[in-house]
Amino acid sequence: MPNQNPEQIARDHIDKQLIECGWIIQDKKKLNLTAGLGVAIREYQTDIGPADYVLFVSGKPVGVIEAKRKEEGVHLSTVEDQAREYATAKLRWQSILKKAFEGKLIKP
Repeated sequence: MPNQNPEQIARDHIDKQLIECGWIIQDKKKLNLTAGLGVAIREYQTDIGPADYVLFVSGKPVGVIEAKRKEEGVHLSTVEDQAREYATAKLRWQSILKKAFEGKLIKP
């Protein structure tokens, strides 16, 4: 897709991988946690700001994905603080997310 910034390119790759793994991707304005077993919500609001994606399984939050430019992907240690903040963030309409995940996508 032409004229995309690096963050949008990263989100496109994440969307593709999530869909391939069976996740249903939704925008925060069209939220329906009962749409399927695994639902990924884009730009889900937390008390520290929106997370790029919050993953829900059976309606319960299980993880956060933060989109980064391809160049940043090899430097996971630089986003540790951000992952830690999301791990303890209060999610809008949900209880506190207990774990932050870094790594590859899994099937719901």
